[in-house]
Amino acid sequence: MNKRLHGSIILTYRCNARCNMCNAWRYPTNPSEEIGIDVIGKLPQMFFTNITGGEPFVRQDLPEIIEILRKKSKRIVISTNGYFTDKIINLCKKYPDIGIRISIEGLAKTNDEILGIPNGFDKSMRTLLELRRLGIKDIGFGMTVQDLNCDDLVPLYLLSRDLGYEFATATLHNSHYFHKLDNKIEDIEKVNSELKRLIELMLSSKKIKEWFRAYFNYGMINYIKGNNRLLPCEMGEDGFFLDPDGDVLACNGMDEKQSMGNLKDKSWDEIWNGERAKEVRQMVKGCRKNCWMIGSAAPAIWRHPVKPVLWVLKNKIRHTS
Repeated sequence: MNKRLHGSIILTYRCNARCNMCNAWRYPTNPSEEIGIDVIGKLPQMFFTNITGGEPFVRQDLPEIIEILRKKSKRIVISTNGYFTDKIINLCKKYPDIGIRISIEGLAKTNDEILGIPNGFDKSMRTLLELRRLGIKDIGFGMTVQDLNCDDLVPLYLLSRDLGYEFATATLHNSHYFHKLDNKIEDIEKVNSELKRLIELMLSSKKIKEWFRAYFNYGMINYIKGNNRLLPCEMGEDGFFLDPDGDVLACNGMDEKQSMGNLKDKSWDEIWNGERAKEVRQMVKGCRKNCWMIGSAAPAIWRHPVKPVLWVLKNKIRHTS
């Protein structure tokens, strides 16, 4: 088991949602061409795997994929919009140790407007409640903070806290992955003020995990302001993406797709240790997007010494202007 390697497996670009910050649904993959269990079986041992899309639950072979990844990864979390309640529940009955993270982009009206799914909020909450009833422990939801939903940030956090769910945040960003280059926070002061309110609530918690999340959200404020990232990017070294075509990517946040190699054609070791991988890693080192929230920051946070983090929390976050 590689204690540092984490992978994000993009199973499909097909999606039933029509999110305002993502156009992947406009470019759906052909089901017959999406990576299958033969390709996924080539992946290395990892400490963490995120399964994402598109919407992963449109894949009919998702249970078989999970079965393979359970042998390769210490922890598996599926990111979903939560619409396919029955499929999610049935999968979790079979594999009760997997994690589920549902995208909830605001309270009911705002969420449904952003996701483009009628009654999407109700569907997502029903799924979350069914998971709780089933006894699944690793469940939660998160939102991509933007102008349209920042007023709902704190209420959603309080809802997650009262219900005992995990709560994750990201903010708008652009990449080839989303087929978007025009995502932008318009009212920076407003959005950051709501993030500061969230940080204060997290710092009031007795859970150390919440303090680290406060640090993560402080990094989001830093990113929205256009400042340099607080921690170095480790994508391509400790983390990777595998897309539906079989391409191994250091990162999904680049404006143009940069593949290290295709897992349909080569072995993992050939790709990961190849010359093209070295070239892509150099691109990552030269990247100036400073994207705090795209997969590369979270693992680094958990390895960061506690005392320096707490110093930042006390001396920077609470006094952020």
